[in-house]
Amino acid sequence: MPELPEVEVVRRGLARWAAGRTVADVQVLHPRAVRRQAGGADEFAALLRGRTLGTPQRRGKYLWVPLGDGLSMIGHLGMSGQLLVQEPEMADSVHLRARLRFADGGTELRFVDQRTFGGLAVEEAEADDPEATPLSLAHIARDPLDPRFDDGAFARALRAKRTTVKRALLDQTLVSGVGNIYADEALWRSRLHFDRPTATLTRPAALELLGHARDVMTAALAVGGTSFDSMYVNVNGESGYFSRDLDAYGREGQPCRRCGTLMRRDAWMNRSSYSCPKCQRPPRA
Repeated sequence: MPELPEVEVVRRGLARWAAGRTVADVQVLHPRAVRRQAGGADEFAALLRGRTLGTPQRRGKYLWVPLGDGLSMIGHLGMSGQLLVQEPEMADSVHLRARLRFADGGTELRFVDQRTFGGLAVEEAEADDPEATPLSLAHIARDPLDPRFDDGAFARALRAKRTTVKRALLDQTLVSGVGNIYADEALWRSRLHFDRPTATLTRPAALELLGHARDVMTAALAVGGTSFDSMYVNVNGESGYFSRDLDAYGREGQPCRRCGTLMRRDAWMNRSSYSCPKCQRPPRA
């Protein structure tokens, strides 16, 4: 699933190619694409037609585009969702789920989603403010790249939780945008095992972990994010290249770049966790 860097790359593309354009027509080609819209496809289309798209915003892995009058279009990419800016004459993808045409007659905004886990919806925000968070996203915490993120509050909340460190990193009410890939990368950089209890972390260790999460996501963002297949692409259909620089995720059986010990993969919460058995020793029972 796309994490903060991948979603931010898409947000920047939308800001460049879609912001300021007026929606002339909306097509919904699969009902699951707008399943979060109470009134379905008809309501989604009616709320968008004639609206001018504002500057896209992001909270963690979620995107929204202000529409004015306290409304925003929310987008969640799920596992395979793509928001693509394409010329009208380009052939439709077999997985095209929704299309926005604009009054200027130029490129279209197309929502493509092979697995249909993502979706779009128009809903009210907390206030009639371009940066106001849509109501359904109000519980999502700020992310480490947000200038208003409170490092000290994060460290206190992390240490107060009765859980393990990777579970805490994936808790979007604590810190948003971090998923399986960048959690493993931050933990490797911090030399922490994914099952380390959060209560055992000192404040400096908690802040160091946060710093590594911020650094690795900033580095990924600089090269377009992490792509392992054609599922994640930017608005122009291009892949990201950070997979070449991963130190932990997906490196089972390869030597640790720090100590040379072979990296291992463990089953974890219906996912996988990658770590170095020497650098990231598991906690004592």
